[in-house]
Amino acid sequence: MGILHTAMAVSDLEATKAFYETLGFEHTNDFKRPGDDVRNYFVGTGSGGELQFRYDENREEPIDPSGIDHLAIGVENVDEEVDRIVDETDCPVVTEPTTIDAVDTRVAFIEDPDGYVIELVEQE
Repeated sequence: MGILHTAMAVSDLEATKAFYETLGFEHTNDFKRPGDDVRNYFVGTGSGGELQFRYDENREEPIDPSGIDHLAIGVENVDEEVDRIVDETDCPVVTEPTTIDAVDTRVAFIEDPDGYVIELVEQE
């Protein structure tokens, strides 16, 4: 048993795709059921799990990312990745890079276009 994907509602599919491609995710699959307004777009990093972005062109309510605390992504160098991602996407930085000595890990938190929080993790 393993995690196949996590589904996340998004308000702008193109902006979301561009943001996650900047993070290094690659397109794996997409589909739209006949007669359905919801478009599903999948990305992955080769780690086995995928993110599914669900875009509904007729969605009236705002996206509420509060159901997901954060998504953690492993990186080689947190400081460099934060600088690169902010330069390329102008995303908000929730928490600047910091070291958690107790677990010998460096982390930073940023937000995607819909406000989902992404934790960048560098294990030292």
